[in-house]
Amino acid sequence: MGISKWIGGFLGFMTGGPLGALWGFVMGWLYEKGMEQRQLGGDSDSGTYRNDNYETYESTYGQQHGYEGVDMGNRNSFLFSILVLASYIIRADGKVMHSEMEHVRNFLRINFGQDAQQQGETILRRLFDRQKQMDAERSGSYENIVMQSCRQIATNLAYEQRLQLLAFMAGIIRADGIVDNREVEALRKVARAMRVNDKDVDSMLNLHDSSTNLESAYKVLGISPNASDEEVKKAYRRMALKHHPDKVSTLGEDVRKAAEKKFQEINAAKDLIYKSRGL
Repeated sequence: MGISKWIGGFLGFMTGGPLGALWGFVMGWLYEKGMEQRQLGGDSDSGTYRNDNYETYESTYGQQHGYEGVDMGNRNSFLFSILVLASYIIRADGKVMHSEMEHVRNFLRINFGQDAQQQGETILRRLFDRQKQMDAERSGSYENIVMQSCRQIATNLAYEQRLQLLAFMAGIIRADGIVDNREVEALRKVARAMRVNDKDVDSMLNLHDSSTNLESAYKVLGISPNASDEEVKKAYRRMALKHHPDKVSTLGEDVRKAAEKKFQEINAAKDLIYKSRGL
């Protein structure tokens, strides 16, 4: 099955720049594998990529998923950005944990389907290869291209869409039940390069415990336990507006659904604080 079944067609802002360079590496490898399979009599579509006409691709996607109005260029760039950032965060502690890879697989399968899981994992492993190659030639080279990619993302994606990328990366860090400081620092570097503030990083890192841990709940809303009731309400309204799933709806209904879980966790943090205060 060709990679264009998940990421393909109009490439949006990742057509050029550092993201485009990484995409070119991945697609070059897939093309070579596709040629090998054709020579061996395998699936003629495996590993291939079609640079479809934008209008045709957008129309096909809308028909398949039952809605229109998706910005396919930004959607495809967003999907590839997930994998680029994941390749950096996962290896920030010097190793690839099974729990982290399983988190990525589950995220892709639940939100985008089985094909996306298989194709996404293939892309991610090629990015790991690229990281090894680049860092073998010059230490820190891969981190440098990831930071450039983050600046490219910041220029082209809305703040709320960048927050969705950040939430996914925070989930990877927590996947093995241990929050490694090296991974947290890598996340903060990514956030700064994407022009996301530190409070939002802390908020995303505390989402997992926000329904049961009051301290985490306050961090999710970005306020102190000493805040007044009115300040709590204002903080929640601010977060609800910033993280509402509709803010990412132009990236596709599947991306919007992924954002709903984050929104539910923010509501759980609010509920815990309200309950503790009798509001």
